[in-house]
Amino acid sequence: MDQAAIDRLAAQPVPKGRLLIGGAWVEGQGGETPVISPIDGRILTTLANASPEDVARATADARAAFEAGRWSRAAPAARKAVLHRLADLIERHALELAVLGVRDNGTEIFMALKAEPGSAAGTFRYYAEAIDKVYGEIAPTAPNVLGLVHREAVGVVGAIVPWNFPLMIGAWKIAPALAAGNSVVLKPAETASLTLLRLAELAIEAGVPPGVFNVVTGPGRVTGEALALSPDVDVLVFTGSGATGRRLLEYSARSNLKRCYLELGGKSPNIVFADAPDLAAAAKAAATAIFRNAGQVCVAGSRLLVERSVHDAFVAALCAATATMRPGNPLHLSTQIGAVNSETQLAGNLRFVADAQAEGGQVVLGGTRALAETGGFYMDPTIVAGVAPGHRLFREEVFGPVLAVTPFDTEDEAIRLANATDYGLAAGVWTASLARAHRMIRALRAGVVHVNTYGGTDVTVPLGGVKQSGNGHDKSLHALEKYTDLKTAWIQL
Repeated sequence: MDQAAIDRLAAQPVPKGRLLIGGAWVEGQGGETPVISPIDGRILTTLANASPEDVARATADARAAFEAGRWSRAAPAARKAVLHRLADLIERHALELAVLGVRDNGTEIFMALKAEPGSAAGTFRYYAEAIDKVYGEIAPTAPNVLGLVHREAVGVVGAIVPWNFPLMIGAWKIAPALAAGNSVVLKPAETASLTLLRLAELAIEAGVPPGVFNVVTGPGRVTGEALALSPDVDVLVFTGSGATGRRLLEYSARSNLKRCYLELGGKSPNIVFADAPDLAAAAKAAATAIFRNAGQVCVAGSRLLVERSVHDAFVAALCAATATMRPGNPLHLSTQIGAVNSETQLAGNLRFVADAQAEGGQVVLGGTRALAETGGFYMDPTIVAGVAPGHRLFREEVFGPVLAVTPFDTEDEAIRLANATDYGLAAGVWTASLARAHRMIRALRAGVVHVNTYGGTDVTVPLGGVKQSGNGHDKSLHALEKYTDLKTAWIQL
């Protein structure tokens, strides 16, 4: 990666965003919204706002494309070839996509290149290779009956994706849906749509037929609601807040009872026992687990539970590790913590810190806005010790660079504290005891449990939560289950 190349791309003007409906780029009927870069608070470009009528056209065209069969009834090998071409194009334009995304949402560039186009290309390749290896079943019936179980595409998939990793999370939903033969209508987040619009251009270039992949941008209360209410949408997939997830379930009930798969974030515990094999390494990993991408990661280890006998020393090591991670311009290769996505998000982060102090938490590092003179939205990485289970910071997701630290005395207490949340997306355990590691994996109510590491899983394993972290899974072959229906054929011989 070359800083001069990044700077050249960052200096290029960004064309205004339009809607992709039925293979054509069109203006939205709902006007335009400015795109404000979190790097400096300046307007980058504008996005088209899709009206309910625009969404209705997109879903109708997606349905027509599905029924026409140009994609849905194409041989899996044919779809595979197109998705491989799309992955090639993503890789060819990787730096362009990464810089565009950073300008839009503020992720630090060294992380964005791997996590966004790098991950997206790998995801499209994974499902391209998988789809011609998914077989039906023959049931164990009586000799005079043949029972077959077919897998078929569901039809039209509505996908609503968040702003923290739009290209990566978008690919988690788009790639398996397209690979299975569905049509897709994608609704990106208002504050991070640009890379997904560019992805749509590349999809056309790769050979995805008109109407099979559509993109509608605009506010969630208008564009997202229209998509969720559409009778043409068979399955709705979403990553975002619990409040929005609840509304989407309501819209499903009010419309056609479409299946909704929701990934709704977490308040993930990162648990450090005194027998951790390397406490210094655990401290560095704990800092990365919460402060990368300015804490705007669904699986972020936002609650640090530390065995009391090593608590003070561990917090000191954590502060030392974090002190080297300073927020800065996310387009600079040396920056370790980028920008907070929006001014609204930054204000919410700071309120959490104020509330934590009011409830008795001690801010041992950070807690303030940073680099205000740039006009951008930055926050110092913040560590709050003495956070009790009743505190707001212990219970609620911040989605920012704010870490709650709580001591514990026993393994049973660690389990109780870890599970004392409405969420259940991820967790981490640091211990040298294999027996303890397995006990913790079984006891923790979370979809992903990391042991002696935090983060770093890939597309080969599922990501999904329990409790109010949602349902269904992204990634792995299990994701295909959301985008296919089972059909039984019962044949009398």
